[in-house]
Amino acid sequence: MNSAGALALIAGGTLTAVAAVAHLACIGIGARAYRFMGAGERMARAAEAGKVRPTLVTLAIAAVLFAWAIYAFSGAGVIGSLPLTAFVLPAVGAVYLARAIGFPLLKPRFPENSTAFWLWSSGICLVLGLLFAVGSILGA
Repeated sequence: MNSAGALALIAGGTLTAVAAVAHLACIGIGARAYRFMGAGERMARAAEAGKVRPTLVTLAIAAVLFAWAIYAFSGAGVIGSLPLTAFVLPAVGAVYLARAIGFPLLKPRFPENSTAFWLWSSGICLVLGLLFAVGSILGA
């Protein structure tokens, strides 16, 4: 049976992979998805105009999220061991938690993002950060 730490990492990795897929869906769906996800009117308009920046930014975010998910699965023992897993997992948890609690400092830098975006994304980051933290502390 999986330990509590492994289960936390499996949950964190799965939810992180879902977040990565949601970002990729924005690319496929376009401006409507950027607006729905609260990414801001500037990103939505750039997507509508066929600019490459929204796609590149979104691909970069999705790639990082997929990498984090793979590391979570490695830490849980679902896949083979990856290098630096013992360092990467707590670092990912710290990034998620910093993003969750740091949104009041970030919000002024991205005024086009909706309040709903900040609240939802920060809540999601809090949950993911806690899952990665618990998984890192308890281990597989």
